[in-house]
Amino acid sequence: MRFHATSFGLVAAVLCLAPSPGAQTPAHSEEQRKALYAAHQADFDYLLGDWEFTAESKQYGKFNGQWSAVRLVTGQILDEYRVLGDNGETFYVTSTLRSYSSAADRWELIGMDRGGGLLDFGTAQRVGDEMRLEQKFNVAGGMPITMRIRYYNIQPDRFSWRADRSTDDGKTWTADFQRIEARRIGPARSLGALTPASKAKN
Repeated sequence: MRFHATSFGLVAAVLCLAPSPGAQTPAHSEEQRKALYAAHQADFDYLLGDWEFTAESKQYGKFNGQWSAVRLVTGQILDEYRVLGDNGETFYVTSTLRSYSSAADRWELIGMDRGGGLLDFGTAQRVGDEMRLEQKFNVAGGMPITMRIRYYNIQPDRFSWRADRSTDDGKTWTADFQRIEARRIGPARSLGALTPASKAKN
């Protein structure tokens, strides 16, 4: 699975317009922010590349698909998650932009479905050998759900994913609502500059 040019056309708009749960007040000095960025810029590097996965959901049963992620030249990670049918047809696809904030000392995410705008906001932090996320989905659809997600058992060629789900803004949770087992099928890769600087004229 590979990204299409139309996916990258979203990036500039997302970086400029992505919503925030509140204005970020710098809590660290410039030196501290640089140190935090250096410490956390690679937190999601394990996701870079191409993957195939099998999954099981308490709502949808068993399914499978492919997942790909690239690093942008500005440091963010753009990924595409695609659920496939038995004949390779696409049942569902979504893209996510992941960006580390040294001011808030966390990763921030925006999920992008067709026609869904930029409302599916989430945050993530590394905890030991795991990445832990909390993100809302289907906000534009008027029936938002919240997922608490763990990436764990992270190895160069595989990782595991598990999510609890809430449909009442975190009052109650369905544990292990969905699980994913991913296996690598392609190496880590990055996307070059969309508008590379022109060479200086002599």
